[in-house]
Amino acid sequence: MRFLELPIQTQRDNPSNARTAGFALLVRAGYLTRDGQPLELARRVIENARRLHTEMTAHPAPGLAATDAFFLRLGLDVIPSRPADEFYFPALGPDEITWCAACGYASRRELSGLRKQPFGLQETALPSEKVSTPGASSIEALAGFLQVPKEKTAKALMYTRLSDGRFVFIVIRGDMQLSEAKLFRQIGPARPATQDEITAAGAVAGYASPVGLRGALLLVDDLIPNSPNLVAGANEKDYHLLNVNYPRDFQADLVVDVALARAGDACPACAAPLEVRTVEILAIGERIDFDKLLLSLAETHHDDRGLTLPRGLAPFDVYLMNVPGKTLDTTIAAGNIYAQLSDAGLAVLYDDRDERAGVKFNDADLIGLPIRITVGERGLQNGMVELKERRAGENLQVPLAGVLEQITTQSI
Repeated sequence: MRFLELPIQTQRDNPSNARTAGFALLVRAGYLTRDGQPLELARRVIENARRLHTEMTAHPAPGLAATDAFFLRLGLDVIPSRPADEFYFPALGPDEITWCAACGYASRRELSGLRKQPFGLQETALPSEKVSTPGASSIEALAGFLQVPKEKTAKALMYTRLSDGRFVFIVIRGDMQLSEAKLFRQIGPARPATQDEITAAGAVAGYASPVGLRGALLLVDDLIPNSPNLVAGANEKDYHLLNVNYPRDFQADLVVDVALARAGDACPACAAPLEVRTVEILAIGERIDFDKLLLSLAETHHDDRGLTLPRGLAPFDVYLMNVPGKTLDTTIAAGNIYAQLSDAGLAVLYDDRDERAGVKFNDADLIGLPIRITVGERGLQNGMVELKERRAGENLQVPLAGVLEQITTQSI
């Protein structure tokens, strides 16, 4: 296909909204619009990836799962999550995972396991005591007022289940956050409770307590039974209860993990510190999100001059450029090469624009096709053309008659 037959508009500068180096190159090379919409070059890459995946699924590699083999073939350093059978690519978004560098554990953050650290586990349960805590309606204010660590407080969260309108009261240690994804897996979809619903259950927002609730579904994070002598609300404004203990002072309908994992929490598999990483979710099982592959490929396959897409995935196999001569018409030889390669089944992008050689060389590097062929006056005078692999450092001088053979033997 000739260059001017495609809506390719290359750019010299990075877009102002570039999130990553790969995104910037995709925009500059004419694969994406500035707002991330795919153009013809991008659509060709995605279609090539679909075709490759279909072929690899039909002829699986021995000893390797199909999706693992596919990402290996693409050269993508993905992070697999074995329990969930998901594959993540480290990027700037939009999803978060926990990842353990020590053992490779990975999970979506909202569903991640973690080893929880009890606090004061050896303490003897003390009698509960109601104390005045004026204005201490948040965990931070409460811990500061009573001069206790947040690990010694109980946080209350209140929801209403959508399926039946049931009021749901959740207790989690004060230094932890609730994972709504884990919660909804246990109780189904829910929304935050209204003030009227909180009052009807006998709770007081900011001072809510699991002690003395009416008609609530009480769910307790699994760390609470191992957290003695907590400070909890008293269901009375400006008052809290000291030394609340489970199950002495309240009993739960469900005791489950509903805590959101954080960076530094202990890995559930090996106890090493977890990292929180921002990723793209590329696959769930054998279902590949092909639209997300393009950015991952660009992040992986590029250098300071542009993209370096692998053969079989690049939108074209060959970038053929004609450099007009002063005494020799180079267009005839370039046209013959274009016809020969096209007839052999190769996808060729033929740059016969009336542009300076420097512009064409820059665009060839930027677009990043596996092979560049340059047809110029000096080479043709000796019966040669210049061939360069995009990732190689050397240019080859190839006889006109041997161009096709040279390309088909390249291991790119």
